Amino acid sequence: MSKLDELIAELCPDGVEYASIGSLIKRIRERGKDDISVQQVYVVSNSLGIVRAEDYRDNTIHSEDTSNYTIIRKNMFAYNPSRLNIGSIAMLKEEEPGLVSPMYVVFSIDETQIVKEYFEYVLKSPYVMNKINSYKEEGARFRFNFDRWDWIRIPLPPLAVQQEIVRILDNFTELTAELTAELTARRKQYEYYRDLLLTFDDDVPRLAISDLLIRTKGTNITAQKMRQLHKENGEVRIFAGGKTYADVDFKDIPKKDINLNPSIIVKSRGIIEFEYYDKPFSHKNEFWSYYSENKNVNIKFVYYYLSKNVNYFQRIANNMQMPQISIPVTDKYKVPLPPIKEQERIVAILDRFDALCNDLTSGIPAEIEARQKQYEYYRDKLLSFKEVTA
Repeated sequence: MSKLDELIAELCPDGVEYASIGSLIKRIRERGKDDISVQQVYVVSNSLGIVRAEDYRDNTIHSEDTSNYTIIRKNMFAYNPSRLNIGSIAMLKEEEPGLVSPMYVVFSIDETQIVKEYFEYVLKSPYVMNKINSYKEEGARFRFNFDRWDWIRIPLPPLAVQQEIVRILDNFTELTAELTAELTARRKQYEYYRDLLLTFDDDVPRLAISDLLIRTKGTNITAQKMRQLHKENGEVRIFAGGKTYADVDFKDIPKKDINLNPSIIVKSRGIIEFEYYDKPFSHKNEFWSYYSENKNVNIKFVYYYLSKNVNYFQRIANNMQMPQISIPVTDKYKVPLPPIKEQERIVAILDRFDALCNDLTSGIPAEIEARQKQYEYYRDKLLSFKEVTA
């Protein structure tokens, strides 16, 4: 029997009391003008928690006059009533008090009844997030007013049980954080070696992409037809715009429009991207693609080189009225071409880094995803209690 099981058996064997969130919190209305010593401005992020405004985005701009901003102190919570549905709520863990925009709601919790970390886990649980979404104000835009916290009831086990739940869930989140930090370090390492391996002296010949690769056309299939033909296990992927795609069968699209070669797919509008794809595909709109029939050219080597230099193409795109690059821009772009054996050696090294950093089946991202699912399973299990009956 685990420590948590022992605590439950001892302290709440027949279930736990439930309480409305509204009964556990108190709204804070202290303003910047009430304590002029508080100067730090904070932002509530749905992914990063509460962070200093200057650390959130380079272009973060807040009002010079913060006298009407709400003061938030350590262990208080803040949220955006118009973005609560996407998790824009967090607790301030910094010692330094700060200010948040008047658009935010700030509240404290009754720590004699609920452990702050337990409360934070409960707030982010699917149960509470679904309740928030169902209790929003009617209208075109999402909004959740403070008095609606009274409508959401949550389990309130004894403090010792709450603390043990927090300890267990913290272990999961710390492991995920460690893996995420490792992934960040590996990606930096990958970028370092990629840049090193793909930097060449002047004695290495440089050839235009149009001299190395064959450019292919896509399909004229309509978006409506793509939606009609899309299948879960379609044999041919059609890239259609942005991140949109459809998977169809071979019989659904003219054979001349299908590329069976390992290729580089160019996304030419908005955010410029190069993708290596080695399964049957076609494309339309803002895409084109290249493949190679030259035995001295490794198509994936060219892909890695273009990806390394994607900022060059993005700068060109950004100079256009609608951010985009043209076919001649890529056709004329020159790529260094070392001997084929060297190309293959570089590709083999970068493939290993790429799998480690990006593979959702075997790399660090796969481990993070598995740990996240494990955390979510135990979080939902640990935060579910039978309600005690009178």
